[in-house]
Amino acid sequence: MSKIGILQIGRYPTWDEGPLNETFEMHRYFEVEDKAGYLADVGARIRGIATRGGLGADRALIDALPALEIISVYGVGYDAVDLDAARKRGIRVTNTPDVLTGDVADLGVAMMLAQARSIVGAHEWVKSGNWASQGLYGLKTRVHGKRAGILGMGRIGREVARRLAAFDMEIAYSDLGPCDVPDQWAFIADPVELAAASDFLFVTLAASEATRHIVGKRMIDALGPNGMLVNISRASNVDEHALLDALETGKLGAAALDVFDGEPGINPRFLSLDNVLLQPHHASGTVETRKAMGALVYDNLVAHFEGRNLPSAVI
Repeated sequence: MSKIGILQIGRYPTWDEGPLNETFEMHRYFEVEDKAGYLADVGARIRGIATRGGLGADRALIDALPALEIISVYGVGYDAVDLDAARKRGIRVTNTPDVLTGDVADLGVAMMLAQARSIVGAHEWVKSGNWASQGLYGLKTRVHGKRAGILGMGRIGREVARRLAAFDMEIAYSDLGPCDVPDQWAFIADPVELAAASDFLFVTLAASEATRHIVGKRMIDALGPNGMLVNISRASNVDEHALLDALETGKLGAAALDVFDGEPGINPRFLSLDNVLLQPHHASGTVETRKAMGALVYDNLVAHFEGRNLPSAVI
């Protein structure tokens, strides 16, 4: 019996590609130059897509695959998948939640600490010899006891808040409504008011057209010249131009970012700033989590074609 055809949109680690190649007929779309010609040749045989959160699957790709049944996303974000096109065709979509929650929360808190205490700059101060020749490093700001705002109290937001509670921080959050969280975590319905009540604002909400640029000029101005924005969600949730303007003029104190518009080719304006910490979209980048993510991509595909319930269905 021939193997089921899967279109692989991006590269996976070797430990993930082994099981996929063994079970399915994997078509490595990311290695093809003439993509339209390739789809015309193999498209009718493709019953599944294996993709990554940032790559997704747009309407044109979905329309080019008449036998498509499932899109399995490697990552928690699925905003790059055209869900409307998938729903109209009855195509299932899955992602890899939960397995990366802890790592993303860890990095968000680490970014806050690194930026607030200028860990990278202090490291360079020692290595350059400045400590010996010029003396002590400049004073920075404390974290413990400060006010933390969390925009989006989902899986990752809760884990961030749980970690921040260990720093005796005052925690507030915005979401569609009050969530089942500890009473001392204050619900603030208006995101602008949340920003005004925060020293550190974490963006942890899922991305959608409704949340595009939700963190815009008003929120950034409310966070203010002593505030810090930490984005471990999606770049589209933040108006990047408004953010850059505020960082350049001092209207926002600092930012720590793991996601960017057009990544990895980020806006060069970021590169000249000394009040921003830049990370290469690697919040889930641990061996343990990436192995768990790959296993879930595989398990969702196998479960679908065996007629079983999907481990982590989006639709």
